Amino acid sequence: MSGTDIIVVGGGAAGMMAAITAARMGAKVALIERNQKVGRKLYITGKGRCNVTNHCSPEEVRAATPCNGKFLYSALEYTPPAWAEEFFESLGVPLKVERGNRVFPVSDKSIDIIDALFRELKRLDVTLTTWQRVSSVTVKSGAVSGVEIGTAGDKWGWGESCKAVILATGGLSYPATGSTGDGLWMAERLGHTIVDPKPSLVPLESPDGFCGKMQGLSLKNVVLTVKNQKKKTVYQEQGELLFTHFGLSGPLVLSASSHMRSFDKESYTCAIDLKPALDESTLDARLLREFSSGANKDMDNLMGTLAPRLLVPVLLERADIPGRKKAHDVTKQERRRLLELFKNFTVAVSGPRSIDEAIVTSGGVKVSEVDPKTMQSKKISGLFLAGEMLDVDAYTGGFNLQIAWATGRAAGRGAAEYVKV
Repeated sequence: MSGTDIIVVGGGAAGMMAAITAARMGAKVALIERNQKVGRKLYITGKGRCNVTNHCSPEEVRAATPCNGKFLYSALEYTPPAWAEEFFESLGVPLKVERGNRVFPVSDKSIDIIDALFRELKRLDVTLTTWQRVSSVTVKSGAVSGVEIGTAGDKWGWGESCKAVILATGGLSYPATGSTGDGLWMAERLGHTIVDPKPSLVPLESPDGFCGKMQGLSLKNVVLTVKNQKKKTVYQEQGELLFTHFGLSGPLVLSASSHMRSFDKESYTCAIDLKPALDESTLDARLLREFSSGANKDMDNLMGTLAPRLLVPVLLERADIPGRKKAHDVTKQERRRLLELFKNFTVAVSGPRSIDEAIVTSGGVKVSEVDPKTMQSKKISGLFLAGEMLDVDAYTGGFNLQIAWATGRAAGRGAAEYVKV
C-alpha cells in the first residue's frame, strides 16, 4: 500500500462507491474489508435481489428519510437516484423498476451488482485487502496520518500511512456481514458524538400468545395500520406480513418499524385488515351466505373457506365462538365480533427485535459534526464518513442504498479533492 493517498475502511455499498469515485478522480486508493469478499451485506438486500435505489427525485428520497433527511441535500443533488441507475447500467447491469418505484437488476441477482462494483475497483487499480481488520485511525496534529491494522495488542498488527481515511464500516445491523460497529467506536475515540444506535427496518415482538400459535403463517394483500398510544396513525400500507414465534415480521412490518421510533416514550398497536377488498357490509353479507350454505357445519370447519388454517382457531377464540358450534347457532353478536376481527385484527407490540436482526441501523455519527457536501469530519482533517455510519436512515424501498451511494460518492470526491491540496 506504499504511496496510498486514501484508505477506505469497509467494502460495502458506501465504501466501494467511495473508492471508485476517488480512484476515478486520480487518487491512489486502497480498500480494506474485514470479510473474505466485498459486498457481503449487498448479497442479502432485497431478499437477495438487491433493491439498488428508488426511481424518484432527490426530494422524494429526503421525504422518505425521517432521520436527518435535510443533511442529504447536497449529496443527493450530486448523486440523485437517476445517476445511480445510469451508473449501474454503464457498468453492464440492466435495471428494472417495480412496484413502489423500487429498482432491481433485471436478473434479480444481487451478485450482478457486487460483481460490477468489484470489476470497476479492479479496473481502477484500487488495492483491495480482505480478511483484515482496521483497529484505529492514526492522527497527527489534528489530521489523519494512517490506520492501524489488527486488533489492539495483536503482535501481527501493522500500520499503514495515508493522507485521508474514509470510514464506511456500516452500523450494527447484521453483524455476521461485518457490521459490528468498529467504525463507530473509531470515530468516537477521535472525538465524534455517536447517537445511540437502534434497530430500524426490524421485526416486532408481541406479548400476544396467539402469534406463536400462527408461527409461519404469511398473509398477503392485507392492510397493516400502526397507531401510537394517542391513537394517531403512524403507518398504514397494504402488502405481506408474517407471524412468528415472537410476534410479527415480513415486508409490511419491517417498513412499519421505521415509523415506530419512540418505544422509549410511546407504545404502539398493530391492526390488520384481513379483508381489505371488502367493506363491512359486504363482508357481513359474505359471512351470512357462508353460514347459511354451511348451516350444519361446525364453525372450525366452515371457517376454512374464510381464513387460513392456522388463523381459524385464533379468530374463533378471540371472537369467543366455540369451534364445535354449528353455523346456524351463531348469534348476531358473535357474527359481529368475527366481522370486527376480520377488519381489525389487533396485535400488541412490546418492542423491536434486537439490532442484530435489523436491516438498517438508526443512529451513528452525529451529522452536525460532518460536512454535508464532502462528508469530511469537522473534528479531524482528512477523515471522511459515509453510509450507515452516519445518523441517517430511511424507509424501505431502496432509499437506504441510495443514501449509501450518495454519501459514498460525496466522501470519495471530498477525499480526492482533499489529498490534491
